[in-house]
Amino acid sequence: MSDKTRKFFNRLIKISAATIGTIALSVLSTGLIIAREIPDSFSIVEGEKLSFNNKFPIKAELTGSKYVLANNISKAGKHYSDELMFLGSVPIKNIKVSVVKQVSVVPSGETFGVKFYTAGVVVVGMTDVDTAEGAKNPAYEAGIRKGDVILAINGKSVTSNSEVSALFSASNGKSITVSLKRGNVGFSVTFKPALSVSTNSYKAGLWVRDSTAGIGTITYYNPSNYSFAGLGHGICDVDTGKIMPLLTGDVVKVNMTGIVKGTSGQPGELLGVLSDTVWGNLCMNNKTGVYGFLNSVNVGKLVPVAMKQEVTEGPAEIIATIDNSGPKKYSVEIEKIHFNDDSPTKNMIIKVTDKNLLKATGGIVQGMSGCPIIQKGRLVGAVTHVFVNDPQRGYGIFAENMINSSKVLEKSQQKDVS
Repeated sequence: MSDKTRKFFNRLIKISAATIGTIALSVLSTGLIIAREIPDSFSIVEGEKLSFNNKFPIKAELTGSKYVLANNISKAGKHYSDELMFLGSVPIKNIKVSVVKQVSVVPSGETFGVKFYTAGVVVVGMTDVDTAEGAKNPAYEAGIRKGDVILAINGKSVTSNSEVSALFSASNGKSITVSLKRGNVGFSVTFKPALSVSTNSYKAGLWVRDSTAGIGTITYYNPSNYSFAGLGHGICDVDTGKIMPLLTGDVVKVNMTGIVKGTSGQPGELLGVLSDTVWGNLCMNNKTGVYGFLNSVNVGKLVPVAMKQEVTEGPAEIIATIDNSGPKKYSVEIEKIHFNDDSPTKNMIIKVTDKNLLKATGGIVQGMSGCPIIQKGRLVGAVTHVFVNDPQRGYGIFAENMINSSKVLEKSQQKDVS
């Protein structure tokens, strides 16, 4: 072999090695990116095998418990490990799989009103007290902040704005102890309310809220016990953005009176009057929605709930109520799916494609939070948010996330009964 030929083959080998290395690195990098997006755990319905939607070119290979049989039949209550393979051969992540019973519920789409009363009172703002010595804010100086929840004053539980105001005023400037909660952490502060020269009363220097009301949509209900789930996101304070602590809450019917159509930069809303007749009660308010029990339900068809990995990009339907004629189905497109556990209410991006709904509302409007999303005969999620600059689009939550919260509620009710 001549030197020229030898040099040619050496160069070819180097180029081939570099190309193979680049491809391998690209495959590995892509696999790692996918691995970061995929959660550490999944649930599958008994009798089924873990498989993914069309979002990822991956498959699961059993690496843990040998419980799953050759014919892929599994039983509820079992757990095993799977190794995810990218492109069928590159291992990228180990995940845990839980086998659960198939859950079926009745999708609703009916609007409901909420009269929500807080456990304690929420601090929604701070304001200085005009004292003889100048502006002061005793509450802020003591460490109270916007978003904190006041539970008690001098050991006395408080549940209303008037109670808080009266106790501050009755202090006559003496030290008081306020028990609070910030997130999941409880703490207490002690301070002296300041005398306002304009009102001649003692004040702490804060604004509080003890209740709220609004309109949303019921996602589904369980006809066996009348439990329901709605909104797909928690009820948050409008000033602090934090989830409001629930003391009690009434669910009421809504008489629809109109629609404010959504436009770019200006979200629309459903308009309605809340009934005085109690239809049910709220028992739980968390980041995935509101949960409780209804006094009565309409007869409806049970549909299975899809696991998150079964949701696919493509056509779907939502069920919504936009007038007094009741819930109707409207076509949408699931454009993107996200498995981000850090944002449990923003699992998918949906686009309204139904001409009738677009004509009536402009897309997604306030009050449609909770509208069930149906795909291939299964409940896959619920509408949660609208894009302010594009009312035709919005976010949705996986139905599986809401079902998990419903299970927590039902278990707590069983404990209370026992």
